[in-house]
Amino acid sequence: MGEVAICGAKAVSLAVRPVRAEERARWRQLMNAHHYLGFRPMVGESLWYVATVEEHWVALLAWAAAALKCGARDAWVGWVPAMKFRRLHLVANNVRFLILPECHYPNLASRILALNLQRLSTDWERFYGHPLLLVETFVDAARFRGTCYRAAGWQVLGTTRGFAKHGAGYVAHGQPKLVLVRALAPQARECLTAAFPPLFPSPGKENRLMLDVNRLPLEGEGGLIELLRALVDPRKPRGVRHPLVTVVAVSVCAALSGARGFRAIAEWAKELSRDTLRRLGSHRWTAPSEPTIRRVLQKLDADRLDAEIGPWLLQHGQVAGQGLSVDGKTLRGAHDAGQSAPHLLSAVLHQEGIVVAQRAVGEKTNEIPELPHLLAPLPLEGAVVTADALHAQTETARYIVEEKKADYLFTVKDNQPTLKQDIADLHLEAFPPSARNHR
Repeated sequence: MGEVAICGAKAVSLAVRPVRAEERARWRQLMNAHHYLGFRPMVGESLWYVATVEEHWVALLAWAAAALKCGARDAWVGWVPAMKFRRLHLVANNVRFLILPECHYPNLASRILALNLQRLSTDWERFYGHPLLLVETFVDAARFRGTCYRAAGWQVLGTTRGFAKHGAGYVAHGQPKLVLVRALAPQARECLTAAFPPLFPSPGKENRLMLDVNRLPLEGEGGLIELLRALVDPRKPRGVRHPLVTVVAVSVCAALSGARGFRAIAEWAKELSRDTLRRLGSHRWTAPSEPTIRRVLQKLDADRLDAEIGPWLLQHGQVAGQGLSVDGKTLRGAHDAGQSAPHLLSAVLHQEGIVVAQRAVGEKTNEIPELPHLLAPLPLEGAVVTADALHAQTETARYIVEEKKADYLFTVKDNQPTLKQDIADLHLEAFPPSARNHR
């Protein structure tokens, strides 16, 4: 929602929303009647919008799939053909923008564009399952200057060559158009050209915690490939098509990017280019299939892999100032009849939600003595280790601070009555964390 002043009068409510099903006939009729290009069916993914001022229609917009060929855009993004075809669905084209007659109020067009772009990517993901990183449009310079787009933050890249798609080919029409683009996400160009598929955090979706694998080292000393070469291949040599290093590297990178399950890993891997697969140790043109990934991971020594990957992630990540949660869970139903349910103590990165270490807690012990063993292989200097009240122990705090060079944040409950009372006597509510300049 936004506000727009009409001829100096009081600001009124301006909204931009998708067209409802029962409104589509009216939208088409108005577009045919008032836009110089009229209405044409849109191929591929598309969304129609209407801008309203106090429920009165003032403008119509349409977004569709990006142009297959646009030299100015492709050069600006830095695309090669193979990468463009894999990422083009992350770009949308503003194919129609119509301000309805008698609705030409000051700054109305640029404000409508700004409001539409605030929600476009979210709407696109809701309808088509993926967000947008970039939008484009083509402006007929013989008719318009693209002022409203420039005012809304769009960038002019140049002009087209003056060709239009006709059937299976292109024909020259002699009317080059201005090419304008606007990024919808930070570092959109980097994401569109990255070796690995870009990340799409979605607050509305649970458990989509991930890490940008494009920033992690893969090759050379200290890289993921070198680390994985120490793993023992559980398969028989005959008939092996994909090296163990490739299958595991693909799986690790996919999991860090948010893939959950064998099928999701395989779908993520399909977007990898031949060059990227080569960097992951592959000598084939295609990525490992879902059955291959499933068979390899099920046979692999999971404990060995966890022990290698966790410290490597922390070593190459920004640990200083970051939170690491220590938490214990009993895995109900993950045991045979007559046996106790296994209990695991895990170390999890707060922001990414990634497990970097885990350790089984035996029946004859508890989490407290296992915590130092869990953290021992992890490089934690500058990190903040958080744990529940069970771990509010003097020796645990000393180990974290003196040996791991990290800080800690523990919950204090009734299991530590003296410490809890000491904290209460400090009356810390008078000095909340939000307060400043206290001495």
